[in-house]
Amino acid sequence: MKLGCCLNMLGDKDDAVGRRYIGTLKDAGYDYMELPLAQIMELSENSFSELAEEAEKTGLPCECCNNFFPASVRLTGETVDPAKVQEYVKRAIDRAVKLGSRVIVFGSSGAKNVPEGFPYDRAFGQIADALRMIDTYAASAGIHIAIEPLNRQESNIIQNLEEGKKLMTEAGGPSIRLLADYYHFMLEKESLETLKKRIPDIVHVHFADPDGRSFPKESRKEYEDFFAVLKEGGYDGRVSIEAYSENKEKEISGAVFIRKYF
Repeated sequence: MKLGCCLNMLGDKDDAVGRRYIGTLKDAGYDYMELPLAQIMELSENSFSELAEEAEKTGLPCECCNNFFPASVRLTGETVDPAKVQEYVKRAIDRAVKLGSRVIVFGSSGAKNVPEGFPYDRAFGQIADALRMIDTYAASAGIHIAIEPLNRQESNIIQNLEEGKKLMTEAGGPSIRLLADYYHFMLEKESLETLKKRIPDIVHVHFADPDGRSFPKESRKEYEDFFAVLKEGGYDGRVSIEAYSENKEKEISGAVFIRKYF
């Protein structure tokens, strides 16, 4: 497995991408970084080019992107604009390709949460339709779209791996796969047996300590058990730490100890 780190939770209003921590990740020994696509889409062409050049100069590849859709690009409800969604997808995947990304994470609760009073099944179908369209661009670009089940405090649709699998099957495209996020997995009290069953579908993993969605700071048996199931099931992909931090430089560097579970 390869170890990376998501920068979206390390950013702030002056640096929404978390760009200032790229060098810290490189120095700490991470294999790649994961950048937030919705925030990247807000950059001007010049700013985006500067980011891509910095990543190349630093030597830390952006192999993954998360935060696929902003809340302003609706995927469910009466106000969905398929032309707007398609245009956003085309531009977003183009930028992800230019960064060298191989995986785009699809959580995007703000875009896909079901509006109050709107039929769940219809919303599910709208998301599946969007994924089928996304697949036409992602597959040809060599990018996997990783459906991320989110906990019920953040999302009212696709809250566990089985629901993610159902959506993956309904969408049906070759680029559409699953993500296992340890934080959401633990909050939803999912079982390791379910994780084991879904490993053939999993193309990416997120990790954070469930206590405060923080960087892991010490060894825990729960961590060991989670990664043991992944290893025994043949998962050999990427693991991105996606966490908040009060002491970013120290905790970014300290968290690399989880490699021992790989």
